[in-house]
Amino acid sequence: MGQQPEARAAVMSDVARLAGVSHQTVSRVLNNHPSVREETRQRVLRAVHQLNYRPNALARGLAGRRSRVIGVISFDTILYGPAATLLGVERAARAAGYGISIVTLERLDRAGVASAIDALTEQSVAGVVLIAPMLTAAVAVSGLPTGVPAVVVESGRAGELPSVSVDQVTGARLAVEHLLSLGHETVWHIAGPRDWLEARDRMDGWRLALEVAGRRTPPALTGDWSPRAGYEIGQSLADRPEVTAVFCANDHQALGLLRSLHQRGVRVPQDVSVVGFDDIPEAEYLSPPLTTVRQDFDEVGRRCVATLLESFGEANGHPIDRRVEPTLVVRASSGGRG
Repeated sequence: MGQQPEARAAVMSDVARLAGVSHQTVSRVLNNHPSVREETRQRVLRAVHQLNYRPNALARGLAGRRSRVIGVISFDTILYGPAATLLGVERAARAAGYGISIVTLERLDRAGVASAIDALTEQSVAGVVLIAPMLTAAVAVSGLPTGVPAVVVESGRAGELPSVSVDQVTGARLAVEHLLSLGHETVWHIAGPRDWLEARDRMDGWRLALEVAGRRTPPALTGDWSPRAGYEIGQSLADRPEVTAVFCANDHQALGLLRSLHQRGVRVPQDVSVVGFDDIPEAEYLSPPLTTVRQDFDEVGRRCVATLLESFGEANGHPIDRRVEPTLVVRASSGGRG
């Protein structure tokens, strides 16, 4: 006879399901938290006994003291902004004496976040940072247990949770106001995907800057953040003599636009000025070097970790400004018409 497969060890979510409570309640019971009702406590303990549940070694070792690990929930992407944000959080956590445990998701939806919270709760993390730049984050954030200290990055729809973000609207206004100051009548916009909060905020800033200046607002042209999108949109813009200035929602689309305009014989900035957003490391080496809006992702990371430390009672006493101001970096891709 073949050997029977070894049964899977019970995890905290199994206990929570059997007891009919959240895994945060299970965690409180296991750590003797006083706020749990006795009837609930006994129900959880019966489920623990029935399932023969054993907290993992890390959780046992952390009993009675705070973990030095911060959980980070992000999504599977190679896009510069989210990846740089993750790196900024990691650097800030390390500087504060914390490690990080990262859970990456294919989609930031309720089910994915619930699974990530389950995994991080099993590790008894001290708090959670959720990098949530898409509209689905509004639903995902609502799945965070209220007892877990948490900070949301790049989401203006974080509900009651603290949020740290770059001021995307101001960044877009800086780009558009710069182009208008160079004498351009209006500014065209290659936007990011509609389901990204950052793309919407940058579009709002672009539109607001034109309205305040009393200028005509051209139709926004939607891309997908990729150089290919900028390249393909650039093919149509190159044939329009009224297009003299373009604000791209990110640098990679600006890169594609520059390539497209060059192939069509449109000079930058003599015929068309181009401004991007992000200040990717390659921006100053493009041809011509790209004028862009810089986001300070290290500062975003520092303020995220500082906000968590404040909730841990480890604040340094200084108020935390959770809105990071962007800066305009002027290079050779923008200028008056030659």
